Amino acid sequence: MAEANQGQQPDEELTVPRAALNKMIKELLPHTRVANDARELILNCCTEFIHLIASEANEVCNKQTKKTISPDHVLSALERLGYAAYLDDCRSVLQECKTEAVRRRKKSHRLENLGIPEEELLRQQEALFEEARRQQALIAQQEWLEMQAAAGQQADQQLMNAQVIPGGHQELQPPET
Repeated sequence: MAEANQGQQPDEELTVPRAALNKMIKELLPHTRVANDARELILNCCTEFIHLIASEANEVCNKQTKKTISPDHVLSALERLGYAAYLDDCRSVLQECKTEAVRRRKKSHRLENLGIPEEELLRQQEALFEEARRQQALIAQQEWLEMQAAAGQQADQQLMNAQVIPGGHQELQPPET
């Protein structure tokens, strides 16, 4: 079933990040100074509250023989712990989270939002690939021609530098052009 504290040491306690807590305090109480020991107390209360709800949600999850705690388990836990007055707000926040998740998923499917059929996109891609292959072939052909020209120049240079072979043969002269 859903296990609490999986993979952590018994003395290792997880807390809400201080930066997140400080940001929430600043947003909720913009014109109020909060002492450091008060911030620490709020942090400990948040951690304890999260632990309490998570433990209760885990019990609900286990009673339903589920392996994953769902939002419904958390809502049931809130109700069982006497926080039924907050259920409407929690459901509203849950709906906002789901809406945001859907919006992000839709945003991540940019190809679908282009309005161009997939077949057309594939055709355009293949045309781009073919153009790239054509350009690569032209570059390779140009390099080959340059290598052939260099080899021809080298052969001409060797002919010009040829010396008389011992035994009475004449030096070869390059043909006149």
